[in-house]
Amino acid sequence: MANFYLDNKDIQFQFEHPLMRRIVELKERGFVEADKCDIAPKNFEDAMDNYRRVMEIAGEVSGDIIAPNAEGVDEEGPHVVDDHVVYAAGTRQNLDAVTAAGLGGMTLPRKYNGLNFPLVCFVMANEMVARADAGFENLWGLQDCAETLNEFGSEELKMKYLPRVAEGATWAMTLTEPDAGSDLGAVMFKASEGGDKPLAASFDEKTGKWMLNGVKRFITNGDGDISLVLARTEEGTKDARGLSMLVYDRASMCHKVRRIENKLGIKGSPTCELVFTDAPAELVGDRKMGLIKYVMALMNAARLGIGAQSIGLCEAAYREGLKYANERAQFGKTIVNFPAVYEMLANMKARIAAGRALLYETTRFVEMYKTLDYISRERDLTAEERAEMKSYSRLADAFTPLQKLFLSEYANSMAYDSLQIHGGSGFMKDYPIQRYVRDARITNIYEGTSQLQVVAAINHVTKGTYMAQIEAYEAENVAMDASLKARLAEWKAKFAAMVTKVDEIEAQHKGEGFKDFHARRLVETAGHIIMTWVLAKEAAVRPEDYKIQLDTFARVADYKIAEAYAAVEASTWDDIALYRTVLNDRVE
Repeated sequence: MANFYLDNKDIQFQFEHPLMRRIVELKERGFVEADKCDIAPKNFEDAMDNYRRVMEIAGEVSGDIIAPNAEGVDEEGPHVVDDHVVYAAGTRQNLDAVTAAGLGGMTLPRKYNGLNFPLVCFVMANEMVARADAGFENLWGLQDCAETLNEFGSEELKMKYLPRVAEGATWAMTLTEPDAGSDLGAVMFKASEGGDKPLAASFDEKTGKWMLNGVKRFITNGDGDISLVLARTEEGTKDARGLSMLVYDRASMCHKVRRIENKLGIKGSPTCELVFTDAPAELVGDRKMGLIKYVMALMNAARLGIGAQSIGLCEAAYREGLKYANERAQFGKTIVNFPAVYEMLANMKARIAAGRALLYETTRFVEMYKTLDYISRERDLTAEERAEMKSYSRLADAFTPLQKLFLSEYANSMAYDSLQIHGGSGFMKDYPIQRYVRDARITNIYEGTSQLQVVAAINHVTKGTYMAQIEAYEAENVAMDASLKARLAEWKAKFAAMVTKVDEIEAQHKGEGFKDFHARRLVETAGHIIMTWVLAKEAAVRPEDYKIQLDTFARVADYKIAEAYAAVEASTWDDIALYRTVLNDRVE
């Protein structure tokens, strides 16, 4: 029997963060539902006890059901029957298990049959499910769509769709098209081949619904029960201002699955090409705000989910590498005793600790902003609460792309390293590590590539968001070794110097690309400093668990920051011209 919550003290530690008390009290609105609802907690301690019990259930389902099914799901995969998706047998069993365990609608209000849990709990459950099977996490984790509907939909839509989450309804976010992937502003959702409708979504006055016509591609769980669809509702438009968000119910059966993509990894998660024909859908929120507001919120939530998926994969890869290294003997001793191997494992363990710290720090920032935003719709916020919401909103925007960038890259590098520890055996399907390598590869591509996360994050370098938060950590007077404190001060000075140099050269050349050229170096430097700080805070509370990881990660960060600083310090405007020479290359 395996329980992915009880065997992971790092996840359990995240429950003890001081901000959890305020998060829970805000989420529960001062526990006003305690006298009206049997399952509502009476106080903070009651709430935390409830969360832990459910996390244990999620850990048990992940360890005892989802993980054992993973190999079979990877082999069988979903397939199309009569134009619709049929899941692998193990996927169906997984869905039944999480529904029976009551793990649907974790963050939704109780009035919609949700659990009203903090986002922190949902992210933890995502991490555990991903450790068991990253492909299944895609299906279960798409509850994010329900939260977006809860945030922006009318009460009528919420009452119609949200209670179905607890009943096991699956979701899809139906955004991309054959010619609109990362550039969602290019979404046209044109009429399907042979059609003559001028718009993807035309309004039917008789039914009061929008009729969808067109093709969507690369849609995760595209045949899900409920879909949030990005469609062009404004005739004659070609930009983001013509796009709206609509909700579509699979029960109407006005779509077909043209095919399921044959993917490298996460094979249990059906990635579909869909054809809609006069498919009735209902408007979410206001017209024209689909991409500008609603998809951005949905994507940020999804990026947090990818962070959880990534750290789950990191955990799985590390454990497999450690297990194999302790079992495999060469040259008269187990390979874990070789420096080349134990250095890899030590660095993996440290990066997991730092990455997980960043993930839950981000989650708390998002949680605080979202909860205060919901409260602002119920009553006027105090001046202090308004300032608090503004601050957390800025931090959520800054940290979300940062954690997605780092954790997805970590998932790839740790899966790679773990397979290397396995040697030739890891290349065979006898071991699950080959699946982790394949599953991890998508994490730094979908929901915005690593390059796009840098585009989002670099603004917070230039605006000073990251520097301000680094200084906020400094002001907390975290207990640490003098040597580490000096190193953090040195890194901060290097970061400031890098930003200054890049800004000066960018200004001299009137913004022609020098900042973009060095954006990743700047963002990653900020990230390494921030992760060291959040890990240092954890080590100050529990040194017996995190001091070694902190010292190890500081060595990793020191090397990475030195490398980035040297590259920027030696760089001139001529570098742009040097690297741009590749633009002249052509492949016949």
